[in-house]
Amino acid sequence: MNIVGKSITGWMAAACLALGFQSAEAATRHHAAQRAATAPAAAAPAVAHPALWKLAKGDSTIYLFGTVHALPKGVDWLNGPVAKAFDSSDLLVTEIIEQKPEEMRAVVLAKAMLPEGQSLRDGLSAKTRVAVEKALKANGLPPAMLDRFQPWYAAVALSTLPLMKSGYDPANGVDGKLSALAKDKGLAHEALETPEYQLGLFGTLPLATQKRYLNEVAVGAPKITRELGAMIAAWKAGDAARLARLMNADESDAKLAEVLLIGRNRNWAQWIAKRLDVPGTVFIAVGAGHLAGKGSVQDQLKRMGITANRVQ
Repeated sequence: MNIVGKSITGWMAAACLALGFQSAEAATRHHAAQRAATAPAAAAPAVAHPALWKLAKGDSTIYLFGTVHALPKGVDWLNGPVAKAFDSSDLLVTEIIEQKPEEMRAVVLAKAMLPEGQSLRDGLSAKTRVAVEKALKANGLPPAMLDRFQPWYAAVALSTLPLMKSGYDPANGVDGKLSALAKDKGLAHEALETPEYQLGLFGTLPLATQKRYLNEVAVGAPKITRELGAMIAAWKAGDAARLARLMNADESDAKLAEVLLIGRNRNWAQWIAKRLDVPGTVFIAVGAGHLAGKGSVQDQLKRMGITANRVQ
C-alpha cells in the first residue's frame, strides 16, 4: 500500500495544527527557520506542466486537473493550457471548500477523537506502538501527542509531519491557490464533498484496517518525503502513468482503496456525467491520484461511454 497517497487532502495537515498541537507547530517553525537560515538565494520558479483532460458535450465543457495538496515554494504550474482552461471556466469544483481553522477543529474533534478514557497507544500492538513513538520522536514530538485520536487520524497526522518538516506546505498547494484565485475573480466555487464527509469515510474503516494503515505509515515515515518527491516529479512532468504506478505501489488493502479512492472516483464520475448535460465550462481540480490508473475518474467515465481527452 502506498502510504503517501492515502492522506485524503491538504486541509488535514492544517487541521493537525488547528487542534492546538503547540509542540507540532513549534517543531515545524523550528525546522522552517533552519531551512531559511541555510537556504541558497531564491532560484527561478520550476515550470511544471501537470496533466489536464477535457470532456465536451454540446454546450458543456469540463476540464479535469489533478492537484497536489501541498507543495514546496517555487513551482509554477498555472501556465499554458491549464491557465487558459481555468480562465475560461464559469465554475471551479474542488474536493472540498476549506473552512476556517476553528471550524476544522470542531469537525476533527467530532470525528477523530477516541472515547473518553481510551488511549491510542494502549490499543496498539507493541510493534506498532514502537513505530509510532519512533516517528513522533523523529519529528521532535512527545510520544503521547496522538493518544487521544483514532488510529486513522494518527496515520494522517504522521504522514503530514515529515512533509511539513521538509518544506511542503498546504499554503503552496494547488487547491488553495485555485480557491484563492476563484475568490479574487468572483468565480463560482462548488465542492464534491465536505470535510465532515471526508473524515466520516475514515470512520467507516474497520479498526483492524485503521491499525494496519497506521503501522504502515509509522514504519514508512522515513520514506514519505522521498516518495512524495518522486510523485511530484511525475506530476510536474504530466506523467500520469508513472504517477499512477507510484501512488498505487504495493497496494494491499482493497477495503482502504475502495473507501478512500475508487468509491469516491465512482461518485465523482457520476456527478461529471450529469454535469455534462448542463451548459457552461467547469474546471474540476481534485487530487492527482484520482485521475490516474485503474479505477480513476477517467476509468469510471470510460465505463459509462464517456472519454476524457488529454490536452496537456
